[in-house]
This record gives sequence, C-alpha cells and structure tokens, in this order.
Amino acid sequence: MDRRHFLAGTAAVVVLPLAPAAATPDAMAEAIRKVIGMATPIEGRVKLDVPPLVENGSTVPLTVSVESPMTADDHVKAIHVFNEKNPQPNVFSARLGPQNGRAVIGTRIKLGDSQRIIAIAETSDGKFWSAGADVIVTLAACLEEAT
Repeated sequence: MDRRHFLAGTAAVVVLPLAPAAATPDAMAEAIRKVIGMATPIEGRVKLDVPPLVENGSTVPLTVSVESPMTADDHVKAIHVFNEKNPQPNVFSARLGPQNGRAVIGTRIKLGDSQRIIAIAETSDGKFWSAGADVIVTLAACLEEAT
C-alpha cells in the first residue's frame, strides 16, 4: 500500500469526541434510592468534613464520622458517600461493625465540578442518618482534558 492510498483510507475515519457521562442530581438521588430503598434519611449524627472551596478537584480530603457507641446492640453498619456531578454518583460504601470502635472514614476523592456531597450512615437499628456539604471546585478533576 502506498502513502496516497493509506492517507485516502484514513481520511474516511471520523473521530467523534466522547462526551462526559451525564451526571445529575437525579442520578445521585437514584443511586441513594438503590442503597437505602424507600427509607428517608434523618439529618443528624453524621458529620461530613470536606473543604467548602478546593483549588484542585483531583485530591479532595473527605472525612465522615458518625455519633455511635459502636456496641454490639448499637453500631454503624455502613457509611455511603454520594456526589451529584461526577460520572459515578456513588463515591464509596464502607461496611463497619462494633469491632471498629469508632465510625470514622477518611479518604481523598476526585470531584469533576462544584457540587453537593451527601454522606449516609446506616445504623444497626435500620435507620439512615445523613449530612451534606457543598464544595466549590476551581479546577475540575474527572473531566479535565489531556494536553
């Protein structure tokens, strides 16, 4: 194959840019429903510690703590974190038990844009407790284009 035929053949190939996933607050609400079903989370007992303004969305520190005695009869079973504008609305779920001693999870997450973060704790009595925080991101992480 000569150069002319090769270039003519590749000119017929069209490259379409990939659009980012359509993440919305509705997608976050659906992800929450999949985890907690028809239960209504109660505000309280959960503390979501995340900076309100971050310069770079690539590494956003996040800590979730839940008020609980962490005994066999009264403990946190799981902590779930959701966001409304990243491609995947369910950031993480962590399973806990009384042997953990404290209901605290700390990590770093990526945020693709300024958005609301929701933390939900499931307790051993079947209740769901929640807290939310708004984060302003000046440089997005998940949707950055490579240069």
